[in-house]
Amino acid sequence: MIELMGGIEPARTLILTAMRNGACVVTGNKALVAKDGPTLHEEADKAGVQLSYEAAVAGAIPILRPIRDSLSGDRITRVLGIVNGTTNFILDQMDSTGAQFADALAEAQRLGYAEADPTADVEGHDAASKAAILASLSFHTRFSLDDVYCEGISSVTAADIAAAKDAGFVIKLLAIAEKLTPAADADGNTGVSVRVHPTLLPREHPLAAVHGAFNAVFVEAENAGELMFYGQGAGGKPTASAVMGDLISAARSIVLGGPGRAETTTGQVVALPITSAVTSYYIGLDVADQPGVLAKIARLFAEHGVSIEIMRQTIHRDADSNIESAELRIVTHRASEAALAATVEAVKGLDVINSVTSVLRVEGV
Repeated sequence: MIELMGGIEPARTLILTAMRNGACVVTGNKALVAKDGPTLHEEADKAGVQLSYEAAVAGAIPILRPIRDSLSGDRITRVLGIVNGTTNFILDQMDSTGAQFADALAEAQRLGYAEADPTADVEGHDAASKAAILASLSFHTRFSLDDVYCEGISSVTAADIAAAKDAGFVIKLLAIAEKLTPAADADGNTGVSVRVHPTLLPREHPLAAVHGAFNAVFVEAENAGELMFYGQGAGGKPTASAVMGDLISAARSIVLGGPGRAETTTGQVVALPITSAVTSYYIGLDVADQPGVLAKIARLFAEHGVSIEIMRQTIHRDADSNIESAELRIVTHRASEAALAATVEAVKGLDVINSVTSVLRVEGV
């Protein structure tokens, strides 16, 4: 049975009924697999049938089978993915043309990349479902949508894009799943951080070159090293390609008379909260233009154990009041999310800070 309706019901009931009656199932339903994948896999195992969903993540890009099969003898440490074409198109338009978010979204809707109600895309929910699936296969643990931290791109401004470009970065909405060890996690936890949020990437990073509505998934493994899978992530023909690949695989299994391909889950790795993630931060500050400001900010960062890697300052003069202020753009070294969040909160309390204009995470530095 091939299910391409989407949504939770009646798709869930129909899939379970088909498998209980001995049918292999091919689906592109990322929301259902992310929400209730464990139940679907259990029923497939009981019935001895094959459950396949390559089309659920990144369209035509063959990413789930390589993770499950080709890399099964390796240890994946991190997965970074641009897995939503709508948001990548919007951010790419903002980066290449200087457009505001609303204008880039309107263009995406005009071209058919975005739905009339784009909430699932721009708020990151679509990417979060795919992140849960990628994490489950990469780390042999059943992660659900509830395990994914999610932020969308609706708060990203043209000023954020321009400042990132000036510093040598591009902003992408990334789905990230990474294994954290006690050495990496400040709280001494071992587990997996699964998250979706706008992220700054250096322009030389392979994912930074993914334009338009294309998708790409960047995989890091202990022995294979760095791998990138790139291609069309949406659309009728790309989706059909992934569906047909799963269909042929299921048909071969039936012809050969073997059991359905089982899920690769072999253990349980803890899903860590966002506070355990290890990232760098990009922080935009509007500050008073007076002596000692930089020293105060640097001292506060040091007190919280966060090291500053890059600091850029631009002076502005208000045309009406003739009062000067400074705009600071700071990129930190990698530190725990908890330490970085605490640093940002402390910065807000400094008397020399007019406002915190933006806070974004950074990868690839």
